[in-house]
Amino acid sequence: MTVPEHTYQYDLIVIGSGPAGMRAAIQAAKAGRRVALAEKKTVVGGVSVNTGTIPSKTFREAVLELSGYRDREFHGLSWTVRQKLSAADLLDRVGTVVRHEIDVTHYQLLRNNVEMVAANASFQDAHTLQLEHVEGTTRSVTADKILIATGTEATRDPHIPFDGSTILTSDDILHLDSLPRTLAVVGAGVIGCEYASMFAVLGVRVTLVDRRARLLPFVDSEIAETLAYHLRENRVTLRLNEAVSTIEKCEDSGGARVRLILDSSKHVVADKALYSIGRTGTTARLNLAAAGLAADERGRLIVNEHYQTATPNIYAAGDVIGFPSLSSTSMEQGRLAACHMFGLQANSFPQLLPYGIYTIPEISMVGRNEEELTRDGVQYEVGKARYREIARGQIIGDTTGLLKLLFHGQTRQLLGVHIIGHGASELVHIGQAVLAFGGKIDYFVDTVFNYPTLAECYKSAAFDGLNRMGWPGPSAPGAPDSPTNA
Repeated sequence: MTVPEHTYQYDLIVIGSGPAGMRAAIQAAKAGRRVALAEKKTVVGGVSVNTGTIPSKTFREAVLELSGYRDREFHGLSWTVRQKLSAADLLDRVGTVVRHEIDVTHYQLLRNNVEMVAANASFQDAHTLQLEHVEGTTRSVTADKILIATGTEATRDPHIPFDGSTILTSDDILHLDSLPRTLAVVGAGVIGCEYASMFAVLGVRVTLVDRRARLLPFVDSEIAETLAYHLRENRVTLRLNEAVSTIEKCEDSGGARVRLILDSSKHVVADKALYSIGRTGTTARLNLAAAGLAADERGRLIVNEHYQTATPNIYAAGDVIGFPSLSSTSMEQGRLAACHMFGLQANSFPQLLPYGIYTIPEISMVGRNEEELTRDGVQYEVGKARYREIARGQIIGDTTGLLKLLFHGQTRQLLGVHIIGHGASELVHIGQAVLAFGGKIDYFVDTVFNYPTLAECYKSAAFDGLNRMGWPGPSAPGAPDSPTNA
């Protein structure tokens, strides 16, 4: 039986302390609401802090630094900072960063008076949760609003003999006892591509298998093709349009190994296999039926534009609602959900959410891509700048990066920004700001950027794009002067 509103113990209970849950809890608390946050683990931060975003990006930074990858343009392909790298070397800084982020998250929740509860939560009805505390006690609590922000876990096929040693999920990478000589990665999504590129930079022979015809279908095709080129340059074997029928452990003279048998009858034998075919929403233990809800086959919840589920007082945000499943977007979803549930004013630009993919080289994008513009019949033009043309690119040793601007062929309004190369996830925010105020590509021509910086790529790409469409001469009313550095 539903509890009358005036007797609710909390205005909001958040289930899960990842980016979406944390941001929603703090937003509601700042508005003076009584907020509790239930986290099944004894530490806060969710997958993002403990096993996902922060650890993997810290691991990536260690790979770049200790492998000497950034200096190979100057010293040659054999250059390395340490002659022999161990898994412990690479994972050493991960623990330090994770502990710091847990402490920061805990402090932010504490100073905003969010009540933190270490407990598993499950629904008894749409307003009541049963909390199973880690110390073994159980109690029921009620709330006017409930936000499900439980995140995801690595999808595990029950037919695959995962052992955390030779057959791994992405959650197991952080517990590696040694670096393999060869690695098979199943699934060329974001996580698969990120780890494939990291291990390839370390000199591991990587085979990347995916049933799709190209990497990262949601990424601009030219950028995705550029990533594929760089992976191959680092000796990654791409097995696209291939499906895995069997994964099994085997023994040979090299010891315990793993064999992949593809539908095409190809065999891939490697020291270890990373199985990364996606993630499943962590909803199995929530007893959703008691709240009138049901998850899809991947444990995800369906929400409307305000992040409400089919039960209006219950919201969901973050990875548990599916794509794009990024920490940055999850934070924004949590904030917007909290604002809507309590009638708070909120402005957002959902069409301008940036994407950051931490492969080596990294990828970032915002706005629309060429495939989308072509599909929608938009007249557009392209401007490109390559890092090798920019002094900063030469200085940092990244001569392969690419920044690509898409803009309207008549109005010159900026439509999309796509970058692959060093600092892409930072650099993209310049374009994001121009997109937000509806700016034209002329903005980059008229703006002075610090020299030498990668930001100069915007000016170079703008000139390139305007030249492609036939720069209007100075005699045209209101037209800028003709470029000189095209």
